[in-house]
Amino acid sequence: MINSSPTSFYVYSVRVALLLWTTALLSWRTLCLAELMEDQGHASCVTSSRRDKNLSGQNLTNVPLDLNNETQSLDISHNPLVKLQAAPFQRLSQLCFLKATSCGLRVINPGLFVHTPKLKFLNISNNLLDFIPDLSLPLLKILDLAGNQYGSYQLPATFETLANLSALYLGSENALQVDFNDFDSLSDSSLKHLILGGGFEWQRYDRGSLAKMKSLQKITLKVPFCENFDLLENLLEDVNETQTTDLELVNVLPDLCNVTGDPFRSLRAMPLIKDFTIVNTWINSSFFVLFLKNVLLSNVRTLTFVNVTYNEDTAEGFRFPTLNHTIVLRSLIFDGVNHYQYRYPSIEISVDMFSKMDYLKFSGTGMNIVPCKVMSSLPSLETLDLSNNLLSDTGFWWSGCSYTSVFPKLRNLSLSKNRFVDLSFIAQHTHQMKYLESFDLSFNSIFLDKPCFWPIHITSLSLSNNNLGNKVFSFLSQYLQRIDLSKTGITALTQEDLLQFPMLKHLFLSFNSIKVIPTDLSHTLVSLYIDQNSITSISRESLAGLPSLRTLKAGDNPFVCSCDSYWFMTALNKSLLPDWPLDYTCSTPPSVADLPMSEYRTSRMSCEAWLQAVVALPVTMLIVLALCSAFYACDGVWYTKMLWMWIRVKRRGQKQANLLNNTTFRYHSFISYSHQDSAWVESKLVPSLEGAGISLCIHERDFVPGQWIVDNIINCVEESYKTLFVLSNHFVQSEWCNYELFFAQHRAIDAQQDSLVFILLEPIPTNSLPKKFLKLRKLLMQQTYLEWPKDERKQQVFWVNLRSMLQVADHRILKDMALELTQSASLIPDDLVPLLNDDCSPK
Repeated sequence: MINSSPTSFYVYSVRVALLLWTTALLSWRTLCLAELMEDQGHASCVTSSRRDKNLSGQNLTNVPLDLNNETQSLDISHNPLVKLQAAPFQRLSQLCFLKATSCGLRVINPGLFVHTPKLKFLNISNNLLDFIPDLSLPLLKILDLAGNQYGSYQLPATFETLANLSALYLGSENALQVDFNDFDSLSDSSLKHLILGGGFEWQRYDRGSLAKMKSLQKITLKVPFCENFDLLENLLEDVNETQTTDLELVNVLPDLCNVTGDPFRSLRAMPLIKDFTIVNTWINSSFFVLFLKNVLLSNVRTLTFVNVTYNEDTAEGFRFPTLNHTIVLRSLIFDGVNHYQYRYPSIEISVDMFSKMDYLKFSGTGMNIVPCKVMSSLPSLETLDLSNNLLSDTGFWWSGCSYTSVFPKLRNLSLSKNRFVDLSFIAQHTHQMKYLESFDLSFNSIFLDKPCFWPIHITSLSLSNNNLGNKVFSFLSQYLQRIDLSKTGITALTQEDLLQFPMLKHLFLSFNSIKVIPTDLSHTLVSLYIDQNSITSISRESLAGLPSLRTLKAGDNPFVCSCDSYWFMTALNKSLLPDWPLDYTCSTPPSVADLPMSEYRTSRMSCEAWLQAVVALPVTMLIVLALCSAFYACDGVWYTKMLWMWIRVKRRGQKQANLLNNTTFRYHSFISYSHQDSAWVESKLVPSLEGAGISLCIHERDFVPGQWIVDNIINCVEESYKTLFVLSNHFVQSEWCNYELFFAQHRAIDAQQDSLVFILLEPIPTNSLPKKFLKLRKLLMQQTYLEWPKDERKQQVFWVNLRSMLQVADHRILKDMALELTQSASLIPDDLVPLLNDDCSPK
């Protein structure tokens, strides 16, 4: 038995008694249920955020006519619309979700929904509709018409076409009775959940009205019955004729309601009801005894109380007798309990009656100590939820308790939203729970200061919404398979962190500040949640070490839409992403900010370097080949040689200027040629060069009569800036030409390295050169020469290059130069002496 004492069933914090339930509490429960369905409906409808249009609260008096015809979801709530016209919806053939709550709507155009055949979720609650509108939407699944002004629940005949309707919300402060024929149009429907009532007591309920909807599986009644329990009994009898297994009563007993009789006795005769929920209800201790007895003697397996106010209307408080009956109740839930009295409640009940219970939840009750007997007298309990209370480390593991076992079969324990602090203390005491597998410590004030020694049987741990930081990984058990560290201040995830958990399969790191997924991760993770972090891209390498990954939730990160995200957007299997594509948008660059990543387009070519190389290489080769072909066809080789000649002359100009700064010559060039080539020399070469102001030394004209030929050759070579050789097949056959080449080469070696100029008048085969011209062959291999072109256009370039090679800046005569050359290098070798007396004609 449990008595009111420091070790009582629970010790409650002092709070002011609530005298009245407000309408807000009723609205809150309705809103939570509606929002849950809306979220599910919205998620199933919208495939892209660009197709989701939210125009709520914008003071619109009409729905815009320019809506995107691809719109899938439209929210126009909280606008003074008064009337919905058909025109704005004519192009919205893809509309799946429509919400127009709190708009003051009085009229809906009958033809509006003709244009929205794909509509599945329609919420027009909390408006001023005087009647339930005609609807012909065969795909409609959820319809919310609650909170309007219609005076009857009579459904139009068109509701027969709502073949897929699964949830229907009906409620009006003016509809205070249910007539027998109100739901005839849904008698053959597949409706699964009916939410009925506007929070006001009914004046009449015709027996058999709800019994027509045989497919119902869950009924939520938002109707108080304090003044007319006979009506409640009739309604429960009708519910028993449907397939309903889940019954929820909202505000069934209003504030300060004194119950007479036993209105819930019929529960014992309702074998199909498995789940029974009481919401926003005043419960006296005397009524609670009768009600709980009916529940325990029925087939109800789950009993739930949500936001109830408990009032002890008897001196002895709550005293429950022992029942000699097999109790099938397996789950008991208290989610929010307020206390009318300014004192601890007095509760006396045998815990042994609940020996088969496997689920127990006491949340939002103000509990600060767990009774000792509860910890050891529930042998079948597998799940215990004590969230949202005032428990602390010593309040849960109270030192005043002595027991042999602690929750002997408990597998799941939730202590979320309490006042737990010391993780080391908690870890040590969990060894007492031999079968505990899942442990929730989220939303506490946990700190990390001492090593933690966890039992090996705990495989799931949640520490979310605690300020822990990156060091938290070193305080956790290596045997964990599921870890929830969402919103714990983690800034980085490393391979070293994961290596501590070889058995880890599921990791939750949402709402942190992680910037990157390391590329060296290697683990057997099955699911990874990293949404709401600071990640800008996810690369192939980041996931390569996670071959077992089946779920990756990474939405709501500031993604950079560039080549860094190309693989993620195009190649990653999107079935891994449960939140794709709605939660994935581009953050940067600014040009694509807020663009859904599913709509971002970039080419593979611009992001794959190897592909760029594969394409660029043949294209480059083709371009080079084309340029080479054009170059060759336009005699580019010859022009290049000429250009190179000109460049070399220009580069050597400065060197030659320094070398010959104090030297002048009589001639620009001495011409060495075979007399058989004299016609070309006299007709082409001499006129072209002398006409340009270049002075030439020609043996037929400028040799001094009476001097030895060798002396004339030496003098002309020394007195000329350059020696110009006109090479031809005749040249290489001339003995004197060989001498001239010899003397000029010696002069070039001793004084001026760049004094030799070669003109190739015609091609000379290499094998035709005599042995005595081996030096010529070497010179031609080492020095650039000019070729005489046959093309007249090229001849102009030829003359320009030749003139530039022969010109010298100063024409002063420097005889000392010749004298110096004569003294420093003998130009007459011994083998030429016999020729000095030879008076044959040169060339």
